[in-house]
Amino acid sequence: MVNSNLISIDSEIRFGKPCIKGTRICVTDILEWLASGMNNQEILNDYPLLSEEAIFAALSFSANREAMIKTIIV
Repeated sequence: MVNSNLISIDSEIRFGKPCIKGTRICVTDILEWLASGMNNQEILNDYPLLSEEAIFAALSFSANREAMIKTIIV
């Protein structure tokens, strides 16, 4: 099970973007690293403040947010 408590939104940190709690690493940072071809271990090596659980929490947060977007057909 993914820990959604690992994501925080604070207007004082990274302009209110969703971040991994206790860091300034945004959900979008993690998504961009994965999209660029980095694997989990490479991300964890470069950013030791993260955990694999945090990476999965970012993915889960993003998937849930995407599921809430409604398509408006004009």
